[in-house]
Amino acid sequence: MHSITSFQFNLNPDLFFGEGALSNIPEVITKNHFNRVMIICDEGIEKAKILELVLQQVRKTNVECSVFSNVEANPTTETVEAGMHLLERFKPDLLIGVGGGSPIDVAKAISMLATNGGGITDYEGIDQFSNTPLPLLAIPTTAGTGSEVTVFTVITDTSTEYKLTVGGKSLAPNWAILDPSLTLTLPPALTAATGVDALVHAIESYTSTMANVLTETLALEAIRTIASNLRQAVFNGENSSARGAMLYGSLLAGIAFNNTRLGNVHAMSHPLSAIYNVPHGVANSVLLPHVMKFNLPAAPEKFANIARAMGEYIDPNQPIMGNAYKAVIAVERLSQDIHIPKDFAEYNIRESDLVSMAEDAMKSGNILVNPRKTKIEDILSLYKQAIGQTLADTASIH
Repeated sequence: MHSITSFQFNLNPDLFFGEGALSNIPEVITKNHFNRVMIICDEGIEKAKILELVLQQVRKTNVECSVFSNVEANPTTETVEAGMHLLERFKPDLLIGVGGGSPIDVAKAISMLATNGGGITDYEGIDQFSNTPLPLLAIPTTAGTGSEVTVFTVITDTSTEYKLTVGGKSLAPNWAILDPSLTLTLPPALTAATGVDALVHAIESYTSTMANVLTETLALEAIRTIASNLRQAVFNGENSSARGAMLYGSLLAGIAFNNTRLGNVHAMSHPLSAIYNVPHGVANSVLLPHVMKFNLPAAPEKFANIARAMGEYIDPNQPIMGNAYKAVIAVERLSQDIHIPKDFAEYNIRESDLVSMAEDAMKSGNILVNPRKTKIEDILSLYKQAIGQTLADTASIH
C-alpha cells in the first residue's frame, strides 16, 4: 500500500467523453456566447470527412467559421505563423483543434500567440507568457497524444532543426470532446503508432520521479487498458469497444503525465522528429524497449507492476529483476504483434548527427525526471541501440 503524502494535481479541460460527444459543440459555443470560430486541422481530417461532422455541429449555432487545414506531422514554426495570419484576418473568439497531437498543438500555439503576440520561439519553456490564451476546444481523433488535456505544445523550429516545448497551466484546452466514433477510420499503422505513444506516456509517467499516488493509479489503469485493447483496435478498426477503450486509456495517460512529465523516451524522440521527420509515435515506439532496459535497475518494483498490468505472470519466487524484465518482454511482444518497426533503419540516420541529437535530448526537462540518472553518454548509447544495424554499417565505412 502506498503511503499517501501531499501532492499537487492539475486537470484543466471540461471533458465530454463517449459516442456522440461531438454533439456538445453547440452547447460550448452558445453557453459561452462565441461568435467567430476558427477550426485547425490537417488534410487527413478533411479526407476522412471528420471536418464536415464538426462543421455540421458548428453550423447549428449560426456563428461565422473559418478553417485552417494546413497542419503537417511534426508541425513547424512556419505552420504556426501561417495559422496566425488567418487568425489575424478572421479574428475568431474560439479555436477548435481537430485531429491528432499535431493540429491540437498548433491550435494551442496559436491560442497563446493570439493574446501574447510575437512568435512561438519567444516562449520556449514553462510559463513564459503572461496573458491567458484564446479559448480552445480540442477534439482528438487519435488515441495517443493526450494533447487534449496537457499544458504543453511542441513545435519544430526548422531554422535550428529543434523541437521546442512551450508550457503553462493556461495552455491546456478549455474543453475537450472525446468521441470514439471519430477514431474508427484511423488506419492500422497510425492506430499502432499512436497507441504505443499512449502506452509510453503511461509507462514514463508511472516511473517518473515526480509520480504520486494519484498519477500512478491513473497510469497503471492506462497501461492495463491500452495493453488489453490495442491489438483489437489495430486489426479490427471498427471495433467500437476497443476504440473507446483506447481513447479512454490515452486520456488517462495524458492526465497522468500532465502532472509528472515523462522521461528519456520523449527527450530522445524529439530530435529524431525534428531532424529526420520520424513520426512522433514511431520514434517513441522504437525507443521504448531500449529505455526500459536502461531504467530497470532504478525502479524494478515499478517495472514488475507494469508487467503485471500488461498481463504478465509475476512469480513471487523469482528475483525482482526477472519479474521487472517481463515488462520489456510484454512491450516488445505487443510492438511485434502490431508491426511496429524494430529500429530506425529506414530513416538513414547519420552517425555524425548523434552527438548533436544527444545534446538536444539532454536539454529536455524529461531527462530530469527519468527514474535513472542519465548522462549524455547514456543517450548516445541508447540512440545507437535503437538505430540498429544501418548505423553500424555507416560507422564501419569511416
